[in-house]
Amino acid sequence: MAGKAAAEAAARVYPWREKLAKYKGELTKGVWGYWELGAWKPLGLSARKRARLRKEVLLAGEDWTYDPPRGEMRTKRKGHKCDRISAEKRANTVELMKKMPQMLLDYKKRRWEKKMKEEESGKS
Repeated sequence: MAGKAAAEAAARVYPWREKLAKYKGELTKGVWGYWELGAWKPLGLSARKRARLRKEVLLAGEDWTYDPPRGEMRTKRKGHKCDRISAEKRANTVELMKKMPQMLLDYKKRRWEKKMKEEESGKS
């Protein structure tokens, strides 16, 4: 009898407990509804009542376990590709400009070797 009195006292203090017990079966079926025998069934309580019940439970400091797991956030950035990679291009250009004197010397050497090869094949 004492347990029943304590439950009634808790129900007066937390009226959402009765609602939670009443709609527990519906809340476990999903947020918007569920498929049953190939037909879509909406939940037994409206979204407004569900949201109000959720708010009361969270304000009381309890856990609300009836929300679906959240998906991952988008990692793809918005905007134009040319705007995003322009800084990378400028950094790459600076690196290439540091290598430019050596690249020019290599180019001149290859051109000279090609010229010498052509002259030798022309003499023979």
